Amino acid sequence: MSKEIIQTAQAPAPIGPYNQAVLAGNMLFISGQIALIPGTPELNNAGISEEAHQVMKNLGAILEAASMNFSQVVKTTIFLSDMSLFTEVNTVYGSYFGGDYPARETVAVKGLPKDVNVEISMIAVK
Repeated sequence: MSKEIIQTAQAPAPIGPYNQAVLAGNMLFISGQIALIPGTPELNNAGISEEAHQVMKNLGAILEAASMNFSQVVKTTIFLSDMSLFTEVNTVYGSYFGGDYPARETVAVKGLPKDVNVEISMIAVK
C-alpha cells in the first residue's frame, strides 16, 4: 500500500506532530481542522457560522490538494465545544455537500485546540 503526505499552503499548517492529511492507497485521512486562517496564527471565529465555514474551507483546500472534493467524503467527525452549536454548524456543514452526505458523528467535548468551538476531521475515497 502506498502512503503519501498531503500538504497545502491553502490550509493551516499543523500545530503539532501530525500532517494535514495522509493518502493511503485510495483513502484520504484528513486531520481535524479548526478555523485557523491559512498562513496566519489568526482564527476566523467572529461567530459560529464564520468559524464553521473556515473549517470547511480548510478541509476543502486539503481535499483539493489531493485532487478530491466533498463528493468523495465518506466519513466525518464533528467536535463541538457545546451541543447548543449543533444547528448552526450543521447548516453550514450541510451546505458543502450536494445531498449525498457522508456518515458522521457529532460529539461535544470538554475543550478543543485554541479554545475553538468546532473541529472537523474527514475520510474521503478516490
